[in-house]
Amino acid sequence: MRYLTSGESHGPQLTTIIEGLPAGLPLLETDINESLARRQKGYGRGRRMQIEKDTVQITSGVRHGYTLGSPVGLVVENDDWKHWTKIMGQAPIEPEELEEVKRKITRPRPGHADLNGAVKYGHRDMRNVLERSSARETTVRVAAGAVAKKLLSSLGIEVVGHVVEIGGIVSNVKSYSSMEELKTITEESPVRCLDSVAAEEMMVAIDNAKKNGDSIGGVVEVVVEGMPSGVGSYVHYDRKLDAKLAYAMLSINAFKGVEFGIGFEAARKPGSQVHDEIAWSEEKGYYRKTNNLGGFEGGMTTGMPIVVKGVMKPIPTLYKPLESVDIDTKEPFNASIERSDSCAVPAAAVVAEHVIAWELASAIVEQFYADRFETLKDIIADQKRYAKEF
Repeated sequence: MRYLTSGESHGPQLTTIIEGLPAGLPLLETDINESLARRQKGYGRGRRMQIEKDTVQITSGVRHGYTLGSPVGLVVENDDWKHWTKIMGQAPIEPEELEEVKRKITRPRPGHADLNGAVKYGHRDMRNVLERSSARETTVRVAAGAVAKKLLSSLGIEVVGHVVEIGGIVSNVKSYSSMEELKTITEESPVRCLDSVAAEEMMVAIDNAKKNGDSIGGVVEVVVEGMPSGVGSYVHYDRKLDAKLAYAMLSINAFKGVEFGIGFEAARKPGSQVHDEIAWSEEKGYYRKTNNLGGFEGGMTTGMPIVVKGVMKPIPTLYKPLESVDIDTKEPFNASIERSDSCAVPAAAVVAEHVIAWELASAIVEQFYADRFETLKDIIADQKRYAKEF
């Protein structure tokens, strides 16, 4: 499967086209809107979340609640577009309107794509860069991921994203009885954290950052249960599924690091404390006694839960702006300020959940290709039986 997105942060709409979904997958707009609403929640979000109430319109590829096998078109309109029609409009601007309408940006913000993008494309107005490089684009990536999550859940595969660290405050609660419990607890937490004590401390840290005109980052974790073993490949570097998940995680705005299972901690342990011993039982088939490697060996799923973490840096748009240089005058200035959150880690957990879901669904469709969803269900069930009886 594949998808392409288009749209700017303050443009009329965000669009994605998904290609490669099997026919017969149950899909409703409400399946997607639930995910879009989750993305907009989270302690530390800015005023933009009060302006936009993201909902999707399915424009193609679905009839009477089921996919057709043709490309699925998704559109999310920007409610705030009415205030930006001249600034972001496609029509040429009259010379006398230029300064008033364009709101030209010549001061790049440290940590953003502004300056690099301006140099790359030759833009003297960096609004042409920041409008597309904005994390607003993740709206339709979440929409595409919601479609992927629908496919996965229909195959018995569940995906949950949550927060494990914000501003140096780490969740000390690591265990949960089920994916449903993990989802329920973190969904009710303003910071999507399993540890209620740490969650309170995280919110205080976010408030302090906002008070100081600053921002803080953190770590999110995505857990997946129900994936069949052997998805991915050791044969070629570009077919290793964990590599694809790492790529997806790092493609999220402001993400700077990825780890699976115990991750970087493995560098500080001997092999005997890292590698997962293999066992077999009639009930489970093959399984690992531990899951230090996060559900992957040799670029392939092991059948154990997939556990992948992503590190998000603090948002670089600050109300206490850092110094920059005006690209027209070359004079130093404080960086220009656009709408910003003091912490977007809780929302980023939702984005991470959905980009990981997309890669997993895409890998399943590629490896166990079927034009009809019912056929795909049978193939996955056979694969799980085969792995258990092997």
